[in-house]
Amino acid sequence: MSHMHIEESVRNSLQSYLRDLGASEPDDMYNMVVNVVEKPLLEIVMQHADNNQSKAAQWLGLNRNTLRKKLLEHKLIT
Repeated sequence: MSHMHIEESVRNSLQSYLRDLGASEPDDMYNMVVNVVEKPLLEIVMQHADNNQSKAAQWLGLNRNTLRKKLLEHKLIT
């Protein structure tokens, strides 16, 4: 899957979200998008890295401690 395909999917989803709001104004969209994208991103990368946090952190361009914190926040590890 190309970067453009992911970008297009996000763009389409956001347009639908805003359209569905109608006259209501959005609230805290940045955090909403980050949260709904971050968890599946972490899940998939961890699966492909065979749950190796060091490898996953490297793939994501994150410090291993940062990855661990995010995994805990999303309840992907205990």
